[in-house]
Amino acid sequence: MTKKNKENKENIPVQRLLIPGYILQFNKILTKLSPHLASRFAAKLFLTPFRYKLPEREKKMDDESIQKRIKLPIADREIVTYEYGKSSRKILLVHGWSGRGTQLSKIAEALLEQGYSTISFDAPAHGKAPGKISMMPFFIEAIHYLNKIHGPFEAIIGHSLGGMSSLKAVSDGVSTKKIVLLGTANSITHITKEFARNMKMNDKVAGKMKAYLDLKLRQDMDNYSGAVSAKGIETSTLIIHDENDVDVAVSSAYEIDKVLKNSELIITEGLGHRRILGDPVVINKIATFIAV
Repeated sequence: MTKKNKENKENIPVQRLLIPGYILQFNKILTKLSPHLASRFAAKLFLTPFRYKLPEREKKMDDESIQKRIKLPIADREIVTYEYGKSSRKILLVHGWSGRGTQLSKIAEALLEQGYSTISFDAPAHGKAPGKISMMPFFIEAIHYLNKIHGPFEAIIGHSLGGMSSLKAVSDGVSTKKIVLLGTANSITHITKEFARNMKMNDKVAGKMKAYLDLKLRQDMDNYSGAVSAKGIETSTLIIHDENDVDVAVSSAYEIDKVLKNSELIITEGLGHRRILGDPVVINKIATFIAV
């Protein structure tokens, strides 16, 4: 793939990249015919992560880590854990939607060089974990469960939905010395609207979809929003977000930073939502932040 093609892909939301064109066309038609049915179909899509071939850059971590399948007792779903390195100074890595436990491999490799080990996981229906449907509460339960087994962690590093899940877990009692948020979203309502637009649907469908999911979860999904969870958190937090992130608007970083009591905000440029995970300058900043 040429550099130009990579840059072009960074300018397209990952949901748009992974959804087949015929489904997008179907979504447009269904939205016009029945917003109600469209919202139910959207909800199914919203809860279905995409799987993809293991990238070359993640193979080293995949080959060298100890992997185990563990069942989450509340969700009754399986995750696959990755234990990378042997240090007692452990850091938890939490991937984003449609990611996997090796998604933050370049960060993990840098941390190993600094004397840390990392724990990460494939959330239900992600990577090597079984299932077809997943949701944020599964991510949050996995963080709590792994904290009991491997914690307390020196730091928790979360990307995108993994960042939101990390904030929620810490606000609910998980203790850690540092938090790092990469491309982390704030408002669930905003996420559902962006998702609907990316799926060639509209705000009306998004509203109906969110109401349906609120009913399924038996609570307002906005309770999981980044800035809501961040209120009251005093843990030292580093927020890194790219100005040109097309998957999660940079405004989310400012909104989360505003309510955190002890945070540092770094805005990058030209890295998007995914390349930020492998950028040497970003990785060095993370390693320095954790070590200090």
